[in-house]
Amino acid sequence: MKRLVVAATLLLGSGTVSFADGLFWVVGNRATGKCTIVTSNPVIIGDIWFGDGPYKSRADAKLARSTIRVCPPVTPEEEKQEDGTN
Repeated sequence: MKRLVVAATLLLGSGTVSFADGLFWVVGNRATGKCTIVTSNPVIIGDIWFGDGPYKSRADAKLARSTIRVCPPVTPEEEKQEDGTN
């Protein structure tokens, strides 16, 4: 019985960790005055003044960022840098 409880606990723990993989958040940075997309759950402290998400894809996060009023519009140059294409 103890083995079953231990196995269930390990399975549940590893499932919640992998659940966060592949998620995206929109984060407002007061220091830069911009909103960025990150892949880890943000900690709201200091210059980070809001976090919105999680979103299942980067495209969903970009769409959400475009609808958040406090986020300035992203220039095409900034978008290329985010996507990793030069």
